[in-house]
Amino acid sequence: MSGGQLFVVSAPSGAGKTTVLKAVLSTLPAVGFSVSHTTRPPRPGEVEGRDYFFVSSDEFSRRRQRGDFLEWAEVHGNLYGTSRQAVTDRLAQGQDCVLDIDVQGARQLREHRDLNPVFVFIAPPSLTELERRLTGRQTESAATLALRLANARTELAALDLYDYVIVNDDLSQAQTLLAALILERRARGRRGYDGRPLVLEALDR
Repeated sequence: MSGGQLFVVSAPSGAGKTTVLKAVLSTLPAVGFSVSHTTRPPRPGEVEGRDYFFVSSDEFSRRRQRGDFLEWAEVHGNLYGTSRQAVTDRLAQGQDCVLDIDVQGARQLREHRDLNPVFVFIAPPSLTELERRLTGRQTESAATLALRLANARTELAALDLYDYVIVNDDLSQAQTLLAALILERRARGRRGYDGRPLVLEALDR
């Protein structure tokens, strides 16, 4: 079976990336998240091994020094890392893999040409709308809100790193665009809707 496709997806906090990704991954077969490791504490409702692997700073440092992470970054004072083994195993099984990472991680993944990643940025329609969404969550202090908006400006300035940009103005349209992108890459790689390689020999009959 041919290998799967790696998708690197980034967005400013509050752009709706997680909502878009979960909706698409719940409908398309043979595609899933690579669960990251993080040093930040779990948020209400988050589950160990499903949302993140929650580890101490010391454990994260040990794993990083061993080279366990394909990429890692410090975001809002917390560390995040992607397991190299988890990604390569999924791709080898013919499964598409989505990395939900920030711009720092995307820059590191640009160096891994052997993985042939596709880079996708999910953008808010405007910084004003982004601020409205972050404020509406009622989970941000004034200092954290200001930090997230400052980071968003920096991230939006890095759009040239990405192959595709999806503006999440309408959630349904954003989901449709991302699903179409994944399916287009499958068709380009001679794979079907279900991610399996096409049996082209049958066309000769």
